[in-house]
Amino acid sequence: MRIVFLGSPPFATPVLKTLLECEQHQVIALVTPPDRPRGRGRSVKVSPLVKLAREHGVPVLQPATTKSDEFERNLCVFNAEALCVASYGEILQQNILDLAPNGALNIHGSLLPRWRGASPVQAAILAGDKETGISIQRMVLALDAGDLIHKVRTGILPGENAGELAARLAAMGGPALIETLNLIEGGQPKYTPQDKSGITVCRKVKKVEGHLDFTRTAEDLLRQIRAMGPWPGAYCHLEDGRRLVVLKARVLSDPKSQECASLVDQNMAHPPGTLLPGAKPCIVSGSCPLELQIVKPEGKSAMAGDDFLRGAHLEPGSRLIGAEHS
Repeated sequence: MRIVFLGSPPFATPVLKTLLECEQHQVIALVTPPDRPRGRGRSVKVSPLVKLAREHGVPVLQPATTKSDEFERNLCVFNAEALCVASYGEILQQNILDLAPNGALNIHGSLLPRWRGASPVQAAILAGDKETGISIQRMVLALDAGDLIHKVRTGILPGENAGELAARLAAMGGPALIETLNLIEGGQPKYTPQDKSGITVCRKVKKVEGHLDFTRTAEDLLRQIRAMGPWPGAYCHLEDGRRLVVLKARVLSDPKSQECASLVDQNMAHPPGTLLPGAKPCIVSGSCPLELQIVKPEGKSAMAGDDFLRGAHLEPGSRLIGAEHS
């Protein structure tokens, strides 16, 4: 099948790579947003998706918008049999969805209809979902509301952050897409309307959503730390105003552990955000202590929590400033 692929890195990159390596289907063009200035130097770097396409001799279109007549004319030239979309970042209009006889197929990082929208990976972790997966849907104008063709499930691993889970889902997306294309090409696709009773929606993540609130339970904080990693990062501030990003943590709630039992007793006696005594940074939360295992102090590299504690010279009773103080 002749495919025009629309997507943005990082999620779309392994999906495109798998599709390019498939002999049964042919990627005839890549559509991806223009390369933009990045980093401190604000230099324009070619995206890995564009590099991958060019390495395989695939023409690349980088329109400022898909809503222009010019883009529609340029896309018509390729006579695609299907459009395949992975994290493109712009809602396609009906005239574009109708260009290919097999429609536009979207590779979405959740088990639709759960977590329609821009941040399904983060939303699943924040909600404490036990599983997620890849859904292939035939796109319609409504957000992620198209009929489902194929689903692949996977458990969410303990401690897995959003970046790690998204990478796993992206690796699953390519094979799932090829299975879907094979079903369509073989005349065996089954289009299943989404169950409206199961719809949940998530919006684009904002930086401020990484701000930790130590009045919340340690379990909630841990999910937030995982969901906000690696971007925008879960963070708080030291008493002098410096920012501290928390990359990894653990909940200290094991009733069989003497260490945990002692800290839990102290947790109830101090305000949220208070640093408890000990060689590791254990912080008072709304339920039980939260140990900060890996942190990134402002202007420094990531480090183990105990190394940070020694270097920062923080005394027990010091407080980390969270969103509860905003």
